[in-house]
Amino acid sequence: MAGQIIKRGDNVWMVRIFTGRDENGRRRYVNKTVHGTKKDAEKYRTATLRDKDLGINIEPASESLSKYLDKWLKSVVRSRVREATFDDYEYLLERYLRPTLGALKLCDIRSIDIQKVYGEMLNEKKLSARTVRMTHAVLSSGLKQAVRWHMLARNPCEFVDLPRLVRREMQALSPEQASQFLEAAKTDKHGIVLVFALATGMRPEEYLALKWSDIDLKAGTAIVRRTLIWRKGGGWYFGEPKTSRSRRTVPLPQSLVGALAEHRRNQAERRLKRGSDYENNDLVFVTRDGSPILLRNLVRRHLQPILTRATIPLTFRLYDLRHSCATLLLSAGENPKVVSERLGHASIVLTLDTYSHVLPSMQQAATEKLEKLLYG
Repeated sequence: MAGQIIKRGDNVWMVRIFTGRDENGRRRYVNKTVHGTKKDAEKYRTATLRDKDLGINIEPASESLSKYLDKWLKSVVRSRVREATFDDYEYLLERYLRPTLGALKLCDIRSIDIQKVYGEMLNEKKLSARTVRMTHAVLSSGLKQAVRWHMLARNPCEFVDLPRLVRREMQALSPEQASQFLEAAKTDKHGIVLVFALATGMRPEEYLALKWSDIDLKAGTAIVRRTLIWRKGGGWYFGEPKTSRSRRTVPLPQSLVGALAEHRRNQAERRLKRGSDYENNDLVFVTRDGSPILLRNLVRRHLQPILTRATIPLTFRLYDLRHSCATLLLSAGENPKVVSERLGHASIVLTLDTYSHVLPSMQQAATEKLEKLLYG
């Protein structure tokens, strides 16, 4: 019961630990070959017996990493995350981890093996630090569950060094640039989409999922009820909003309401002309055949030409229209709580943290107001 140490050669020892009996009453053992002195073997035996007494599984998990990940994804992840997140998990594992680590036994995976994969992703495949960190988060979560199930004594991901995340600088349009952008968007067939994005501050997956039943032209409002998600293998579906506060009603500027009314009339005419060839999903923003708009097409064929005409740098991203909406409102003195609700942020703290670059000018404006109140 205390564990055996059997000499197998010069500085080679086999440590044998009794683990109980199987369903047929046969004795089971865990055998481990230790290279070194007898003292090294005794040290391993003592540590293993301690783990056994603590209830930690000391039998090595012999199944492959890929087989284990399949079990983890099916039994744990699928019921906990949204479909889009689950697809992202599967993609990252299939693309970056299974080809190199998938065949290894779960018990044989070392921190250095994982570190090597991350190094190849950065240096050979030229992937970003963000992609490496996302991949690490998925693998670490999976192996953390293996520790909970007593299949591993500890998570090898804990001892891996991650690349420093360099955040891309947020860009926002100035009032002058915003005017230039709106003017340049008038001549683009999907300009209304980008004007809507700037005026509402919605996320791309939110405004591309809007249906006409979500738009109240009389009240001048748009309701966020769903998101549009494209599958990596093709096809699309409607998903849930990002957070509970992402479900919201956004007031629309009156000029945008008029543009939407005209957009709806033009869309109805195209639908009648195409007849049965038109894919009628009741979406507000669609392609000629009624199908949802692809983000990459919206950027390459519409956003970038508009930026060029408006003499705005092409480094400006689609998501920066959302940042621009928030920055313009905060700079104009709008209450951060109102801006937070418009963006659908989980809390006002997130809004203030994200747009802290606007706060100094707000503080200056507040100081000037106080000056007038106190000293006339």
